[in-house]
Amino acid sequence: MDKFNSMPNISEDDLRVEVRKEYANVALDPHKGYHFHTGRDALGIIGYDESLLEGLPEANIASFAGTGNPLMLGPINTGDIVVDIGSGSGIDALIASKLAGPGGRVVGIDMTPEMLSRAQAGAKEMGAANVEFRKGLVEDLPLPNDFADVVISNGVLNLTLNKADTLREWARILKPDGRLYIGDILVSKTVPESAMDDISLWTG
Repeated sequence: MDKFNSMPNISEDDLRVEVRKEYANVALDPHKGYHFHTGRDALGIIGYDESLLEGLPEANIASFAGTGNPLMLGPINTGDIVVDIGSGSGIDALIASKLAGPGGRVVGIDMTPEMLSRAQAGAKEMGAANVEFRKGLVEDLPLPNDFADVVISNGVLNLTLNKADTLREWARILKPDGRLYIGDILVSKTVPESAMDDISLWTG
């Protein structure tokens, strides 16, 4: 097995524990300061149109911790069924709920209870009846086959160990003509083994 395909000496369970801790902190204390950008600063850096943020609760905006802008990659049409994988504070899902309209449906999936609570509170505050947030793992989605017109993900694939298996799971829930919009981090250089095995570098 070559270096590019090698797996780090980290267990999935240990990684999930550390990821939950990190993003629980972001949900509860978004202004603390992290090794990644959060809130309106992050949204501005990665190119979110301010008009899309209109009407979104400030608490949800503050806890945003995405790494890209998947909504730039293609349309969300009226009536679409959208799944936001690793939905965090719910920003992309809440925007998608506005774009999909009352005839559409949005499901956000996240494993961090504090982020789920933040997202659910935001949807309630907005009166967004077409969006729901469920607890689940990005590698094992609590959804049926051929469910979604659109799958979006923002800064989540980089938090998984086996990206090929994770992407197969995302493809499973997409309809045959569905669209996948991913905003994430891409490393083009070889990562040293010492860094691959440093769990703190996997959490954001």
